[in-house]
Amino acid sequence: MDAKITSRHLTFDLYTCKPAEIDTVSHLREELPAMLTAAGFHVLLTNSRSIDDTHLAAVVLMSEGHFTIHLYPELKYAACDFYLCAPGAKPEQIFKELKKLLHPEKTKTTYLKRGDFGTVTDMKPKVKTRFAPLRKIKNTGAKMISCLKTNKK
Repeated sequence: MDAKITSRHLTFDLYTCKPAEIDTVSHLREELPAMLTAAGFHVLLTNSRSIDDTHLAAVVLMSEGHFTIHLYPELKYAACDFYLCAPGAKPEQIFKELKKLLHPEKTKTTYLKRGDFGTVTDMKPKVKTRFAPLRKIKNTGAKMISCLKTNKK
């Protein structure tokens, strides 16, 4: 067995997703396998369930790893987990497609190297947080105009 495993584990947190897109698990049954296949992954098994009224989940097993997503419609939040054990696998396309599908205002991505037996500093995850600035500016501008109108009266 190779002592240098080159697996990657990514987590995506998608905040303030569009309610219409996050409310049902039924579209995930078709969308997820299609997105993964289009990105070059080989889907072996897909399963999705409504855990309860506030939690939907889907899992896709691939020959290159696995993908899971948990949706919380009341919170407009989605948590994704993407584990890839195939060298050279490119998960970035899936993240882009998920953003198109769920339209989050904010995203947080964490990258982990799994099985990397390098130094301790190599084991720290890399975290990226992004905001949808135009939507925030538009909402803030509308609030400021409303506030100014109220103050004039």
